Amino acid sequence: MKEVIVIGAGFAGLSAASFLAKAGYKVSVLEKHDGPGGRCRVWEKDGFKFDMGPSWYWMPDVFDHYFESFGKKTSDYYELERLNPSYKVFFPDQEWDIPAGKDAFGDLLESQEAGAKENLKTFLDEAAYKYEVGMKSLVYKPGRSILEFAEWRVVKSVFKLDLFKSMSGHLRRLFHDQRILQLLEFPVLFLGAKPQDTPALYSLMNYADIALGTWYPKGGMYQIVQGMYDLAIELGVSFHFNSEVQATEVIDGHLRYLQTSVGKFRADIVIGGADYHHIESQLLEKKYRNYSDEYWESRTMAPSSLLFYLGVNKRIPGLLHHNLFFDSDFDQHAREIYDAPKWPSNPLFYASCTSKTDSKVAPEACENLFLLIPLAPGLKDDDVTREKYYHLIMDRLEERTGENIRDHIVVKRSYAMLDFINDYNSFKGNAYGLANTLKQTAVLKPSLKNKKLKNLYYTGQLTTPGPGVPPSLISGEVVSREIVKDFPIATL
Repeated sequence: MKEVIVIGAGFAGLSAASFLAKAGYKVSVLEKHDGPGGRCRVWEKDGFKFDMGPSWYWMPDVFDHYFESFGKKTSDYYELERLNPSYKVFFPDQEWDIPAGKDAFGDLLESQEAGAKENLKTFLDEAAYKYEVGMKSLVYKPGRSILEFAEWRVVKSVFKLDLFKSMSGHLRRLFHDQRILQLLEFPVLFLGAKPQDTPALYSLMNYADIALGTWYPKGGMYQIVQGMYDLAIELGVSFHFNSEVQATEVIDGHLRYLQTSVGKFRADIVIGGADYHHIESQLLEKKYRNYSDEYWESRTMAPSSLLFYLGVNKRIPGLLHHNLFFDSDFDQHAREIYDAPKWPSNPLFYASCTSKTDSKVAPEACENLFLLIPLAPGLKDDDVTREKYYHLIMDRLEERTGENIRDHIVVKRSYAMLDFINDYNSFKGNAYGLANTLKQTAVLKPSLKNKKLKNLYYTGQLTTPGPGVPPSLISGEVVSREIVKDFPIATL
């Protein structure tokens, strides 16, 4: 039996490995760290348990589809709870608890702007169409040829998908209240571009938020990783942890050998689930790379982040599980990420307090607090700057909650660009991957297939379909289908 080697045990690598194992391939995964999960690792200290990466569970249908592909159910691996309210938003003059469900969400908007509920219905009806057609006809495509998108349904609906309209303009056709606009624009902020530069197609993210809901896997986001890992083991995938790939060897146009920190592995097919740019620039000779250094420098990256993991020895009233602090200038922070990259002057930030939902992530009467500031990738990162921003956002957090929090912090850890680079070989220290701009959509993303080596493929957030946990699961499925077509087992 011929062997597939997957580099990296993140969501995309786990997905690709399992789909290929199911198809009958012998699959091994080489992972730098001591366990699976990639950016979705766990850090535990003194009774506090922190998900280090992804914290939002959206698009539950994608996870359901994933496990159903193997004859399983999501509930076989973890229990989901729908959050209601979904999250809290702190504006300069108000606080909104965002209710679960389209009708209640519409009532909230109507209380701020006459006609907003009916306009929300129009917006979500269009977004539902984009979600259905976009997911089936765009997101699950490999992006290797423009002909993939030539089917009549896509051609006929291309203008209804709003690929050539901006998210900003699309929303302003329906709403005027600045708080409503910020609320509906926030999901695309993490796609890697300002709403003015993001195709209105991505209102499908609002559909995921408002209609499909915000969920929490009890025990934390790592429960997804654990479920995917357990499934992969059941399918016969073998894992080699603490095995960082350090070099490769090409024979007759095939990547045949991978040298790791623990030994050499031979492969018939290789999937790069680690950082695409790192694989190209550090593991391949220049003549085998898809893209030049100039190409990568010209890419628009999704943001990086400054993160703080805080264990607090008291309760913090006024926070929900998810909290968005939009109490500073939304447009200015976006400009400081995308137009004139620098450390932000007065950033928006996000606070996750999973102990509001899950008593097992913190000691009794304590809170588990995760703070995130979106940043431009590639900034200079040092401890002095991290501490400056820690106090900047803690000032606002304490003011808005009316609580002294800093004096009650018993566990503290920061994480930013240098950590993303050191831990994940992340290009420019990005946290989310490649931005979903129009010029980086579908066939315009870095190819999932190496054009110069016959057996090297890529998966994850720097290739199709893009950043986020659900897209990473899809990316693994999509690349596995391409391998099955290109290297049928009968011909190996």
